[in-house]
Amino acid sequence: MSGLLRARLPLLLPLLWGCVCLRPVISEDHGAPQKRSINEVSVEVHSVSVDCTVTSRFARTVVTSVALNKANASQEIFFEVELPKTAFITDFSMEIEGLVYVGEVKEKEKAKKQYEKDVSSGLVKASGRKMEKFSVSVNIAAQSNVTFVLTHEELLQRKLGQYEILTRVKPKSRVQNFQMVTNIYEPQGIVFVDAHATFLSDDLLPLVEKTVTDNKAHVSFSPTVEQQRKCPDCEGTLIDGDFVIKYDVNREKSFGDIQIVNGYFVHFFAPSDLRRVPKNVVFVIDMSGSMRGRKIEQTREAMLQILEDLHEDDHFALIKFDDKIVSWKNSLSKATDENVAEAIADVKTLDHRGGTNINDAVISGVNLLVNDRQKMKLPERSVDMIILLTDGMPNYGEQNLEKIQENVRSAAGGNMSLFCLGFGNDVDYSFLDVMSKQNNGVARRIYEASDATLQLQAFYDEVASPLLLEVDLRYPDNAVEMLTTNHFSQLFNGSEIVVAGRLTDNDLDNFMVDVMGQGFEEDYKVQGQASPVNWIDIYPDEEYIFGDFTERLWAYLTIQQLLETRGPSDEKDNATAKALDLSLQYNFVTPLTSMVVTKPETEDGTDSFLIADKLTEEQRQEAERRGHPYMSVNPAVYTHTYQSSPTYFVDGDPHFMIELPEKEDALCFNINDRPGTIFSLVTDPQSGILVNGQIIGDKKIPPDGKMNTYFWRFGIVHQTLGVRLEVNTRDISVFQDSKWVKLLWSDSASLKGLNVDLLVTKERSLMVTLKDSVKFVVLLHKVWEKHPYHRDYLGFYTLDSHLLSPAVHGLLGQFYHGIEYEVSELRPGEVPEKPDATMFVKGQQLNVTRGWQRDFRRDVKNGENVPCWFVHNNGTGLIDGDVTNYVVSELFKTVQDQV
Repeated sequence: MSGLLRARLPLLLPLLWGCVCLRPVISEDHGAPQKRSINEVSVEVHSVSVDCTVTSRFARTVVTSVALNKANASQEIFFEVELPKTAFITDFSMEIEGLVYVGEVKEKEKAKKQYEKDVSSGLVKASGRKMEKFSVSVNIAAQSNVTFVLTHEELLQRKLGQYEILTRVKPKSRVQNFQMVTNIYEPQGIVFVDAHATFLSDDLLPLVEKTVTDNKAHVSFSPTVEQQRKCPDCEGTLIDGDFVIKYDVNREKSFGDIQIVNGYFVHFFAPSDLRRVPKNVVFVIDMSGSMRGRKIEQTREAMLQILEDLHEDDHFALIKFDDKIVSWKNSLSKATDENVAEAIADVKTLDHRGGTNINDAVISGVNLLVNDRQKMKLPERSVDMIILLTDGMPNYGEQNLEKIQENVRSAAGGNMSLFCLGFGNDVDYSFLDVMSKQNNGVARRIYEASDATLQLQAFYDEVASPLLLEVDLRYPDNAVEMLTTNHFSQLFNGSEIVVAGRLTDNDLDNFMVDVMGQGFEEDYKVQGQASPVNWIDIYPDEEYIFGDFTERLWAYLTIQQLLETRGPSDEKDNATAKALDLSLQYNFVTPLTSMVVTKPETEDGTDSFLIADKLTEEQRQEAERRGHPYMSVNPAVYTHTYQSSPTYFVDGDPHFMIELPEKEDALCFNINDRPGTIFSLVTDPQSGILVNGQIIGDKKIPPDGKMNTYFWRFGIVHQTLGVRLEVNTRDISVFQDSKWVKLLWSDSASLKGLNVDLLVTKERSLMVTLKDSVKFVVLLHKVWEKHPYHRDYLGFYTLDSHLLSPAVHGLLGQFYHGIEYEVSELRPGEVPEKPDATMFVKGQQLNVTRGWQRDFRRDVKNGENVPCWFVHNNGTGLIDGDVTNYVVSELFKTVQDQV
């Protein structure tokens, strides 16, 4: 057993959709936790089923699991489900010993205040790019069972000519009755259905049953326990990955398809026979210092393919920016073979350098389009768009985010679309999202991964072929009310426009629909009579399933659009209030609501509560940036899942933090010594990298008698490359190519050398990138100069530590390649919210305390709390040897130099 244990040492039950595993620890009915072997733990997962019903693109999924505790002791059992991040949870229940505990959707803020003292272990957290994980635990008595049921709903979005239903299945063990069933009902008619899974072997492939008629599809997958077996002599399961169904529908009517059920209608519009409208696209590409390495390579690869895919009727321009703005040409160029070849040659020279001036870069792109329009260089019937790719925050020129948004909106004047692609986790996604929506576009996150090139190309494919501009869908004024958005700036090939509303007139003979827009050569205008489909005639045996799907689809779509409302504060507040009312009315868990479940906790009848929230995209990004989930429970529940690469840092007084994503955990310890002491933080004899740090004390001893110490100076050496840096709270000095260069914290600056790049963000941070090697980030903490005790100090963070050799050592370096440990025997500590536990590490048994340390990467002033196991006494037992073994005499000396 390794990594983090939950606060009550639960047993994690292997269920569907969650990366969960058995822990060899259970809780007795009336005693302290005891350690047991896995063979002694007796939990039977009786059944797992996933039942998905899609009715005219609106998907309702019900996940059910039944488990039996066959042991003679009570056990904590977890139920975890991964659901699409676009879905809303609508229902959750647990049945325990004949009693059903049902979730209740409440206003988030009220629920938080009402239950904050009694919240138990319910949470929702980010899980990869497309999913989020719902998790709940419950204590099950001996020889008792539990049934979990979770329901969620969403409107499927059409992208690149198809809809996708994604189910993530990770049971981690074989299940007695395992079943996945999807039924798709599309009165328009179904063109194709494709079902596949990442885990389907040749033996499992025939078990996927697919039946498709004109307007219904049925897909099921129900392997037996033996068929789930990974190999003949092992207990593991083959089922581990994504099950994906893709399909599309017929599109015969030029004005689209309208479904009317129980007083609500939904209109789907995606004509199939339109010619594409030429586009005028300006690519605005960030090439600041932070784009170094794989990011700039992947951007270059994607742009080369995108340029080759430009249509000959398109016009295009390239703008590259760091702290300077470089336009390929002074106006847009037609996508002729010659111009494309010239642009490709220019893109091949893309390289990183300098700061990030987003404001001037985007304004330059706007000006290119505006000027060419004024000079009539562009086709009258064509689409103007800007595609911005950036990986960082503006740190040069205009840096106020709201001012940048205002400048861009004013310059664009609503006459073009802005698409913002945020590369990696250092961008402010909310800033890009707002700026895109203010200018008829959307923002998209590009994940920093091996497939980033494909992500960039896939986004371009979505917007590469405009079909219509300024699309209006109109309905009789006296026949409908509460319409969702019915005006759209553009319609792209492979996508779909969806409008929903409520009928006020049941006389459908007068329900005329008008669709208007600007097409390739002429205006597009069609009119049609809505003719309701009789669902009972089409599906005579399944009348019961359809119910109020159009009404719930309308509510789902309305809430999504209200949450995206931008404008004056009173307008936004009004939209938020409406979205909250609808969320409560239709039992949707949205960013404004929480689901509260009361559950039994102890035999004396004391209840506790779990609360599940809906994550915003900003919370998802923050979770990935920080390497752990946004949690919807109070900090007393120490559940933590890390999804990024490991992070190692020292900051504060001085606090050392080791984040270990493979163990879903973090370790921390403090070092206390005399001011002036120099410590070896990182030393790698094979690569020649050395990092030492010197601590400084308070100006004088504070009234509480505790002298705080901090790192105020670091020495960084790469002996092989001949690089030497001294970073202190006053300035930064770098020695390379036989000369010293000094940079000041008071100015943003960048310095690019043959072997090292430096990027200084004014009064905030320094990024050091060593050629083909590790990155370090140094944070500057400014303290009021007249503070009676404290001084300015520095924090040190390591990125890409995997690039160092196995021989790396030092107070931080020794952990770069992982550490094995176990934590058990959780017990009350001196402070109620900070329990103690026993850690087994390096052959020793240590007393550790659950607490927090602050990570200042995103917020230099306040930091963000990261839960960790705190090792006392200067990390004794965790670090190799004694802390005195890491003391060196000079800033650029190694421990070995002193021997």
